[in-house]
Amino acid sequence: MYSAAMSTPERLISATRELLWERGYVGTSPRAIQRLAGAGQGSMYHHFSGKPELALAAIRSTADELRSSAAGVLDGPGTAYERIAAYLLRERDVLRGCPVGRLTMDPDVTADRALRAPVDETLDWLRGRLAEIVAEGTAGGGLRPGLDPQATAAAVAATVQGGYVLARASGSPEAFDTAVRGLLALLAPDDEPAPEA
Repeated sequence: MYSAAMSTPERLISATRELLWERGYVGTSPRAIQRLAGAGQGSMYHHFSGKPELALAAIRSTADELRSSAAGVLDGPGTAYERIAAYLLRERDVLRGCPVGRLTMDPDVTADRALRAPVDETLDWLRGRLAEIVAEGTAGGGLRPGLDPQATAAAVAATVQGGYVLARASGSPEAFDTAVRGLLALLAPDDEPAPEA
């Protein structure tokens, strides 16, 4: 499943990321990680002290990837509206859900301060970056005037996470797309047509 160029720790982290997304923390057993990574028990415990340390590395990796992909569009060219639209409209596996958002629903992750920290930091970063873009767009044009940057950033993040839930519940990405189109219509200044989702 993994490239031969990947190191054993990289394969273990990738396997743990995948299993956490699919099964959650409790359902991610060391044996399942080893099997998926193609690594033995000795290799796993040579690189990681145990499942908690490996899970933390996997959660950090997942959080870093989300931050990097979001920054790729949020820090890109265009007006504030265009960058928020690019973030909302970027390609996603909507029916699988958000790997970071799914971690917030895992009671074993949320109960453990160390495991929860990368999730909290990433979501805080996302809302903060969105708030900066909203403030920029309301001050310089490009977004509907009078928007509260913090509240609007929270609404954008909530639309994405809620859109995943609605799509998974209905079995169709259309629910996600509808939520995104609705939010973009609310954010658009009067002279900006909302893009197609």
